Amino acid sequence: MKFTFTCKKIGLNDSIKAFAEKKISKLDRYFQEEALAFVTFAVEKDHRCVVEVTIRGGNTLFRAQEESKDGDMRGAIDAACTTIDRQIRKNKTRLSKRLRQDAFVSNFPADFDVSEEKEFDVVRTKHVAAKPMSTEEAIMQMNLLGHDFFIFRNMEDVVSIVYSRKNGGYGLIETDGLEE
Repeated sequence: MKFTFTCKKIGLNDSIKAFAEKKISKLDRYFQEEALAFVTFAVEKDHRCVVEVTIRGGNTLFRAQEESKDGDMRGAIDAACTTIDRQIRKNKTRLSKRLRQDAFVSNFPADFDVSEEKEFDVVRTKHVAAKPMSTEEAIMQMNLLGHDFFIFRNMEDVVSIVYSRKNGGYGLIETDGLEE
């Protein structure tokens, strides 16, 4: 597994990075080809340590963001690894069916006794008219409606989505415009 480390508002010693490599490398057993791991360390207000782990194996992304309120970076790394392991276990049959045969190890360890998740059940379908507006107007509309996200067309007539992020602020997703 190849690692890329990013530190935000913190300088880390090599022992934390070595610990993260050791813990995340245990997840390498699920992938036949070499996976890429992107690890971001951050310190937020009140000395909360936040670890975000993204693993790309084949065409599949696994992502976990965990925080430790007591300033324990190692605890946050452990929690993120556990979350990704749980994601893989929960979706093991779906992943093995949908992925290419060479992208994911199909022979899971014997301790895989987690029940399979049932098919996704769409309980409601909603149609929206994506109206043209600026990003600021869309954020205001989203806040007025009390939603976590809002779909709109930006001024270049491209479908976009604004959303509120867990750690504060807003995100913007822009789709590729139709090219004729």
